[in-house]
Amino acid sequence: MKPAQRLTLFLLLAPALIWLGLLIVLPHVEILVLSLSERVAPRVYRFGFGNYIEFFTEPLYWRTFARTAIMSILVTALTLVLAFPIALYIARVAQGRLKAMLLLLCLLPFWVSELVRTLGWMMLLRETGLVSYLLQKTGLVGQPLEMLYNDGAVILGLVYGGLLFMIVPLANALESLEPAVVEAGYDLGGSRRTVLRRIVIPHAMPGIVAGSIIVFMLTVGNFATPVLLGGKNGLWFTEQIYAQFITRFNWPQGAAFGILLLVLSSVIVWAGLRLSGQSLGTTLRQA
Repeated sequence: MKPAQRLTLFLLLAPALIWLGLLIVLPHVEILVLSLSERVAPRVYRFGFGNYIEFFTEPLYWRTFARTAIMSILVTALTLVLAFPIALYIARVAQGRLKAMLLLLCLLPFWVSELVRTLGWMMLLRETGLVSYLLQKTGLVGQPLEMLYNDGAVILGLVYGGLLFMIVPLANALESLEPAVVEAGYDLGGSRRTVLRRIVIPHAMPGIVAGSIIVFMLTVGNFATPVLLGGKNGLWFTEQIYAQFITRFNWPQGAAFGILLLVLSSVIVWAGLRLSGQSLGTTLRQA
């Protein structure tokens, strides 16, 4: 490569490298260093792994961590199940204005902030909300029903918030599926279930992996939805991080929790890529 070409390539990559270095790499390095600082007295710290030992010796911390991981995986799976038929219809059936309208309807909730959407769910699910009122009117319940502050409400809010980020990669992947391939599957005697399992789903696998990674990352790092819809029973790990940084002013412990959450996300993403046989490059292009 000629010097002029190298200079041009460097100038093109410089903004991205600076952005990655200053806003992603350096903050994470600082958080890692901070997590290895043990507070022995006010404003007195020493190097050690005490913050991580505290995590493993305190049942509340590691149980909340495990609960967050399990529920995030569950939310991702439910979002995938709900989003797949929607994406399949948008990509393979809907045409023209109908397709544009369906995509717009998926995008519409994101015209407002996550906090406003979560507050909307709180008004719908509260004891005097619309859902409770309709259930009473239809005779399904005999008294006002409180549907807030439980795991079901948290999962509902998180799935609702992740649908768009699952639908878009799936629809993008399914649009590239040639109709002739599907027709060939039927011509060879395959049933709808067989064609779906052996042709459609394998073809959509990059979109499935990309959407699952995005939804999982958004879910495991979410704060407002579990706290508002789950209440004191939410027990989400980001709430523990917030408590360490803001309530207890124990930044080293909060930094250790942040690193553990980063490790969890990285392990889940790596495991998802290995199980699906996808590469990170293919997944990023699909996303």
